[in-house]
Amino acid sequence: MYRPQEDSYLLAAALADAGGTKGAKVLDFCTGTGFLAVNAAQLGAASVTAFDIAPRAVLSARVNAWSRGLPIRARRGGLEEAVRHGPFDVVLSNPPYVPCEGETRDPRWDAGTDGRCVLDPLCDSLPDLLAPGGFALIVHSEFTGVDATLSRLRDVDLKASVVARSRIPFGPVLRSRAEYLYSSQLAEPGTLTEEVVVVRADSPRVRS
Repeated sequence: MYRPQEDSYLLAAALADAGGTKGAKVLDFCTGTGFLAVNAAQLGAASVTAFDIAPRAVLSARVNAWSRGLPIRARRGGLEEAVRHGPFDVVLSNPPYVPCEGETRDPRWDAGTDGRCVLDPLCDSLPDLLAPGGFALIVHSEFTGVDATLSRLRDVDLKASVVARSRIPFGPVLRSRAEYLYSSQLAEPGTLTEEVVVVRADSPRVRS
């Protein structure tokens, strides 16, 4: 499963800064260990539903919720299942977003040749996942295409902006994917840092 790293902490900080969690119905999609679900519950969410496709991740999220006595329901499933449990006031996601050569090699972080095989369907599903006036916070790398995410969210009538940024050194995963990033022109040759961003998407209070 994906354990909390710099991107998770950046997203957790953005959630704390955003407010609006107290009393909210929250979704943590691609929950991993349940780190973000725990953060949301500790910030006063009325309920938190955590989804992941990996059985070990679901088990970990359940244990982390139970050990803290928090109102978190961890379930195994993808976007279709998450939509059936919505809509939500707040949607959080740290999805797999690392570009990789060929087919996805490790589903914990690899996400196809452009890093968007999970991100694009998530963006497209947000109008169904979000309640009117709700918001989503999604974290991913600059190499995944920040402008592409903003455009895709705006195309489905959501207000979208970058609300947090952090530049960090390549970790073991990106170092192992560096040659692909260079050869595919997703990163300048020799680049050894990435900017991680949190994108916020807001649903209108009244939908047309």
